[in-house]
Parts: sequence; structure tokens; C-alpha cells
Amino acid sequence: MRIGYARVSTEDQSLDLQRRALLAAGCESVFEDHGISGAAVRRPNLDRALAALNPGDVLVVWKLDRLGRSLIHLVETIKTLGERDIGFLSLNDNIDTTSPGGRLMLHVLAAFAEFERELVSERTRAGMQARKARGEPVGRRRKLLPQQAEQARQLLEQPGRTKTAVARTLNVSRATLHRALQ
Repeated sequence: MRIGYARVSTEDQSLDLQRRALLAAGCESVFEDHGISGAAVRRPNLDRALAALNPGDVLVVWKLDRLGRSLIHLVETIKTLGERDIGFLSLNDNIDTTSPGGRLMLHVLAAFAEFERELVSERTRAGMQARKARGEPVGRRRKLLPQQAEQARQLLEQPGRTKTAVARTLNVSRATLHRALQ
């Protein structure tokens, strides 16, 4: 069975073109996410489409960018489908993992995704080394500055003040306050 997935990023866009193409490609059902960015982690109808697929089925999209948030996410999603014995077909990109050529194309995409991961990692390490060389702190910025931690200590010395209340006053979680006080 072929199951289609269509997505548009904004409310003013239409799914008609994708829907017609997916139905013409033989999709028995089409799941649609309307007004949801491809960068969104949660896409409810994509989740439903993936859950509806069984071994031997094929997930069909109009274009690759309708499915993946990034090349890495796209390759991981298609790889997961393959592990479940589910095919993938992108109508406009001529990628069909039910054919040898389509599987080859997927491997090429996977190589690019791996290359992209390595480049990001390399740039991150170079940026961290540059910050260290300049004497700048590396890592995530602290939510509470030292003077705010001192303010929290003073507030906690007041009778009846709890860590929960002080954290709420400083607009941080109790765990963040606890770490700042250590």
C-alpha cells in the first residue's frame, strides 16, 4: 500500500498540488500537516503516517523537503523506514528506495549527511578553541549571574523563603537555582 504525506509551512499555502500528485501516484491515504514548518520537531500527521505504515508499504512525498527537517533527519527517517521494510518514494526527486537506483541515491545522501555532521562538529571544535584562546568562557551561558546567586542566598536567609519561591522570583527552575548555589 502507498501512503502519502504532504506538508505546507504556512496557513496561506495550499496542499492541493501535493494532494493531487500523491493521489495520482496511487496513494490510498494522504496525511497532511498544514501550517507546520519543516523544522518543527512535532508534526502530528507525519507521526500518524509513519504509524500507519506496515512492512511492504511505501511512504510517498511530493518532494524530499516535505519530509525532513534537515539532510541528516531525512536520511535517518528513510533509514528507519528501510529497517521496518517500508519503501520511500519522492515524486519530484526521483528517489525510490524500492529500486536499486533509489537505494544508491539514498546511500549518496547518507554520505552527504555524514559529511555535514563532520563539518558542523569541526566548526564547533574550532569555535571552542578560538574562544579558549581569547580567554572567553566555553559552553552554555549561565542562567544566573554570580550577583543573582548572591541575591538568592540573601533571599533564602529570610524567614519563610523557600528555594521554590526564590527560583520563581528569579524566573529560573529550582534545579538551576540549586546549581548556582553550589
